Amino acid sequence: MQASQVPVPFRRGMLAFALALVAATAGVAAQAAPTQPGALHVPSPDWRDQVIYFLMIDRFDDAQLGNNDQGVDEYDPTDPSHYSGGDIQGITRRLDYIKSLGATAVWITPPVANQWWNPRGSYSGYHGYWASDFGAVDAHYGTLADYQALSRALHGRGMYLVQDVVVNHVADYLDCKPGDDGALDPGRDCSVRADARGRTAPVQSPFDRNDARNPEQRAEAIYHWTPEIIDFTERRQELDFALAGLDDLDTENPNVRDALRASYGHWIREVGVDAFRVDTAFHVPADFFPDFLHSDDAAAPGMTRVAAATGHDDFLSFGEGFGSDKPFDDTQARKLDSYMRVPGGLPSMINFPLYGSLGDVFARGRPTAELRHRIESMLALHADPHRMPSFIDNHDVDRFLAGSDGAGLRQALLAMLTLPGIPVIYYGTEQGFSERRASMFARGVGSGGRDHFDIGAPLYRYLQDAIALRRDHKLFSRGTPTVLAADPAGAGAIAWRTDHDGNAALVVLNSADHPALLDHLDTGLPAGTRLQGLFGIDDAPADLVAGADGEVTLVLPSRSGQVWQVERGGVASESESTSAVPPGSSSTSTTATASSVLTIAPLQTQESGDPPTLTGNLELAGTVHPGQTFQLVVDGNLAAATAVRADADGRWHATVRTDGMTDPAIEHRVVAFDPTSAHTSPARPFRVALDWRLRVDQPDPHGDDTGPTGNYSYPLDPGWRDLHPADIERVRVWTAGGALRFELTLPGISTGWNPANGFDRVAFTAYLQLPGVDGGATAMPQQHADLPDGMHWHRRLRAHGWSNALFGFDGAGTTDEGTPVTPGAAIDVDAVARTITFTLPATALGTPDSLAGAKLHVTTWDYDSGYRPLAPEAGPVTFGGGETGDPRVMDAATVDLQY
Repeated sequence: MQASQVPVPFRRGMLAFALALVAATAGVAAQAAPTQPGALHVPSPDWRDQVIYFLMIDRFDDAQLGNNDQGVDEYDPTDPSHYSGGDIQGITRRLDYIKSLGATAVWITPPVANQWWNPRGSYSGYHGYWASDFGAVDAHYGTLADYQALSRALHGRGMYLVQDVVVNHVADYLDCKPGDDGALDPGRDCSVRADARGRTAPVQSPFDRNDARNPEQRAEAIYHWTPEIIDFTERRQELDFALAGLDDLDTENPNVRDALRASYGHWIREVGVDAFRVDTAFHVPADFFPDFLHSDDAAAPGMTRVAAATGHDDFLSFGEGFGSDKPFDDTQARKLDSYMRVPGGLPSMINFPLYGSLGDVFARGRPTAELRHRIESMLALHADPHRMPSFIDNHDVDRFLAGSDGAGLRQALLAMLTLPGIPVIYYGTEQGFSERRASMFARGVGSGGRDHFDIGAPLYRYLQDAIALRRDHKLFSRGTPTVLAADPAGAGAIAWRTDHDGNAALVVLNSADHPALLDHLDTGLPAGTRLQGLFGIDDAPADLVAGADGEVTLVLPSRSGQVWQVERGGVASESESTSAVPPGSSSTSTTATASSVLTIAPLQTQESGDPPTLTGNLELAGTVHPGQTFQLVVDGNLAAATAVRADADGRWHATVRTDGMTDPAIEHRVVAFDPTSAHTSPARPFRVALDWRLRVDQPDPHGDDTGPTGNYSYPLDPGWRDLHPADIERVRVWTAGGALRFELTLPGISTGWNPANGFDRVAFTAYLQLPGVDGGATAMPQQHADLPDGMHWHRRLRAHGWSNALFGFDGAGTTDEGTPVTPGAAIDVDAVARTITFTLPATALGTPDSLAGAKLHVTTWDYDSGYRPLAPEAGPVTFGGGETGDPRVMDAATVDLQY
């Protein structure tokens, strides 16, 4: 994260020669062993200043081939459901690779002994979250000595070890189903089942006492003996039921608490672990954690007491609370905060809401005002956001690059690294991974048959620079950001000033695919303040001088990110000013104080004084110098600016399209802009309520959610089978100019998994053929099918409970989804009406004048890091009735837009 400030701008080019030398010795550096192992126990760092590299042990590197296959058919490096072979020694030999990136800590998935193969789910415990013994190292990963060696190697490099821990559950040995009367009697309705090793319980006491049919074990109440969670919004199910079929521990039982403290204190004491990430914290009562962390039990003290005895004065435990908030909503953020507000409870939680907003803005083209809200919200809600880990993707969600591109990824990383929080880099991000749990080593699943430890990779080098920016300037890890500007209408500019201990920096990003005008940005700095170009995603920006009233006007390149450092005491003289530069250059500022002669006639306001609401195009008029040329810029979009030339009297009139503006609640702004002088007129606000015309109202047969053969069946989970969430019953389509809105009616809408988009257990993939557009693709990527009736698609929308991605057809094929396009769709769910509505502005579709003659093909399935599998027999999360290579479509509807 951060060290002392440097007096000169950080410029990426300065590292080129050094990086070239490092790249030439990549193979040696990546596997170098420490010459002097460090201590097992070291003092705690200031966690605000750390950058964490998060890796899955099984998928990172395999240094010991002999421990890969433990003999129960759990190892198959060609199958993502099996072990691939990564181990602890593999991590140790790659520490120089991680340190060179700039990371200062390594977070590993649970290294504890796991259930190796679950016959019921046909899945292995390669991930580490299915414990059979919380106190032993899994044989696939190595030995206690290997783990101690990793700790010493990290500490010898000035780095720290973070272990993932689970307190909510163990592996899946129990089968609990309510009886015919609807009630669940554990002694009657719960049984145990054997895993691939013949085990029916964990091997560790007291967790081996899991058979509710045994009165003595039932009385011990180590488990809750409950069925699987169906509705995550019901608090009792969230706390006491089985998550994904995993046996839920009664964490209010003193014997369970004692055993968990003893187990996890062991890793601090014997290995020198420096911090814990606590899995599934929301599934454990918040008042469990004061005991877990601070118990004074002499036999099994709390974690902070064990850590203090080994020299850790700030042992950090941060919890996972899975759940992102909808735009401008703080429900999940408040739930996170409630866990940190319990006296003596978890001091930190992973910042899931920030993750959601970073993805929405930089991957899906949502308004940057949504990120503004999230930044301001986390500062207001949380007592110490600087110690909350932040991330852009991880092992439980889609990779950022699964639905976006490298430009958006670089912006999201820069934003994360310049905002409060402990940045977490998920392994493979630096190598451009798009598959959620692919392997870094050549023999592992998803690796493509090659190693991925390339320190010359573009994203690796970019992250080196971006992390160095944070680590070299502590104001990014300790400072407080003040958001200065954001776009409420769509992708575009966002700017914040960060202040700490007399230092300040300005961070400005443009999330749009077009140059953006950021006019009259009030920096909050004195007039004449110098700002030194410090960092740029492409190049370090030119220096700035704040103009009158501390304002600057910037022309931001598309997908850019720029950082300036405020010079302490640096105020320009009156004779100094900076000149404007045209769009496409890195930036422009002006110190001019004279008012621009550009004017736009006031738009007629409503009686309430609110801006006018338009139902058609925007008509504008005004006055300038006779014959003057300028641009009308709406919401900062310079690519769509309307060129205007005044007549001989200086009068002008222009029409601006509005079918890219689909949300009537958003206040838009238009300015007149002279690129030569960088003068802008005062902004005129307005709103748009498009005149949507219903074009199609088409019923779809009820009960035809059985696939193309009529033989498909849902996964066994009753959440699918009871509701039939993939059965399309009706399609309605509206248009407004080149904008599209379509609504799907379903038998019901499931929200049991608390999905961010308002629905789950179904994914919609919609294919749009645009009128009069050449080219297009016929393959339905990853669905093992082609579009019907010779249809070609130009836009493809894929959305499920946690994803919303739009693609163009360039590069699309049977496996490749195409080229990401922004903005994505707006999604509205009406559970009462049983409808889900998707709205796409004309700008997302290439700005067509009309959609007359377009075709829309909508399909249903479900999605989890890929379309869920299909097999002859349905499984817990597998669709049945077909072969692996058959089409992954439960229901489909095609509509023609003829009007």
